[in-house]
Amino acid sequence: MALLIALFISAPHPFLRGCPQGQGYSLEEAFKVLRAIDKITAEGAQSGGGRLRKLVITENELNSYIAYRIESEKEEIMKELRLKLFDKNKIEGKIHIDLRGQRVPQFIRPEMNIYFAAGLLVSDGGVKIDIQKLFLEDQPIQPLLLDLVIAIAARLNREKATSISDWYELPYGIRDIKTEKGKATFYY
Repeated sequence: MALLIALFISAPHPFLRGCPQGQGYSLEEAFKVLRAIDKITAEGAQSGGGRLRKLVITENELNSYIAYRIESEKEEIMKELRLKLFDKNKIEGKIHIDLRGQRVPQFIRPEMNIYFAAGLLVSDGGVKIDIQKLFLEDQPIQPLLLDLVIAIAARLNREKATSISDWYELPYGIRDIKTEKGKATFYY
């Protein structure tokens, strides 16, 4: 089994071929995050509510994991989400949206890049992205446009629409998140 995994990691993988060239995505780094999730889940089930443990994930590992999830889940709308992590829970990101082949209003571009700067707020088992700056390509836009894209994607996927300004439940076992330049620390 270990040999099979080693071959799988070292061989060209559809995940890597589907990612933009030169973006630095790594299947090995994505698997590191998957193993971390398994660890948090297993240790969270055993936890008696004692002292919080922490796990550090680098920006590259996180972006590789996100790219892996987009590819493996065959995401139809969001083709890329790349994050930059900074001190004090500040993040920046790029989202590549591809609506080609979808039934969308004509005033919406079929392909677009959305850039954002935000704060990551964590409280009472929830997380919220506090958008401070938002751009469609190089034009500043209001978060309402991103909510419109989210609503269209939800409708196309037959899911409940949400808003970028909603609070979301933290993943199982995670109690807090702190970012620094180039890395995120997850407390569980």
